[in-house]
Amino acid sequence: MDDLAYLKEIEGKILYDHFEDKMKNSVKRVWVPGPVIIGAGPSGLAAATCLKARGVPSLILERANCIASLWQLKTYDRLRLHLPKQFCELPLLPFPSEFPTYPTKQQFVAYMEGYALHFNLSLVFNTTVASAEFDKGCGFWKVKTIGAEETEYVCRWVVVATGENAEEVVPRIEGMGEFSGPIVHTSKYKTGEEFCGKRVLVVGCGNSGMEVCLDLYNYDAQPSLVVRDSVHVLPQEMLGRSTFGLSMWLLKWLPMWLVDRFLLLMSRLMLGDTAQLGLTRPSLGPLQLKKESGKTPVLDIGTLEKIRSGHIKVLSGIKRLKRDTVEFLDGRVENFEAIILATGYKSNVPTWLKETSFFSEKDGFPRKPFPDGWKGENGLYAVGFAKRGLLGTSMDAKRIAEDIGHQWNAMPNNLRPSIMHHCHSHEFRK
Repeated sequence: MDDLAYLKEIEGKILYDHFEDKMKNSVKRVWVPGPVIIGAGPSGLAAATCLKARGVPSLILERANCIASLWQLKTYDRLRLHLPKQFCELPLLPFPSEFPTYPTKQQFVAYMEGYALHFNLSLVFNTTVASAEFDKGCGFWKVKTIGAEETEYVCRWVVVATGENAEEVVPRIEGMGEFSGPIVHTSKYKTGEEFCGKRVLVVGCGNSGMEVCLDLYNYDAQPSLVVRDSVHVLPQEMLGRSTFGLSMWLLKWLPMWLVDRFLLLMSRLMLGDTAQLGLTRPSLGPLQLKKESGKTPVLDIGTLEKIRSGHIKVLSGIKRLKRDTVEFLDGRVENFEAIILATGYKSNVPTWLKETSFFSEKDGFPRKPFPDGWKGENGLYAVGFAKRGLLGTSMDAKRIAEDIGHQWNAMPNNLRPSIMHHCHSHEFRK
């Protein structure tokens, strides 16, 4: 049996099963001609757009009721892009020229909504992927979802775009059940207004923790910051340019270790010795640390000044919580009325992807590091896991589109329209 006959036989079986399932009031089965993309954040939108530019249709499945749900539903109001807009735009469509260098949360969301509309991307909202498994018998992926209707999507390619920040990381701290005040993750934090006049402990010293502390101070709260690990704090700009942009330019000419030395020297001149503020630096330079661990340096937007003036206190790790006090590892005990967990996010891929050779079961990231972590086996791909921000996302999306595009164009022309006809007979929300 040749490939064309085999594909037609498989397609016929899928369609037969679809009607048989509907007669039994069982799972609805939908044939998708191009890739199924899981996740409608920047990564999923970028992948769909790059595929469309190569003539490949795709379908994006999203568990929330909107695109970019992390940005729309789980970020604080004062958030801005920490990098200049030219390093954060998605493929094939730049930011509006009137946007500032560091767009606001609202502007970035508007940009992504306009992006999806501009490229007329196909999306299904309120649909959570329960499992995705490759069927070796027929050579297709089966993506099972739950939502308004239990559905199984059948396709040849799956693009995982759920990203590095799919689920909140909530640490277990002794005594959490005893603490009388609210304990909230930054995904639930919007503004410091509700904490006015209160003593608030922020756990986590990344960009979010630092910015939330500053926001709390601006709303007349009394914030303190828990710093357990070493951290690199860099100025947001150096020599009139963004620190990130300057770093990328220097890396074209100099080795990474030398650029790291330059960044640390400039940071010392501009910010002083952060160790005196309780913020010790890691032994690895900021760029080397980012490359090896994915840990992003903090770009200071004014928090250090408030730490230096004593308006924001830096404290050691937490030992345990009590009703209205926190005991720290150094023995100090202080009163607090609220705790905000700026403890980050994690991948949720191992909870639904029935495949372990490409993605690690431990952390939910591709096992191969950047730049080789975008392609697995049997038509499985990953976008947005490179730990390189939106620049890494764009690179992955372009590679994926090129690879799938070659396969798509190699399909017999007399088969592709038939498959697309069956797909388009189903209604997808746009």
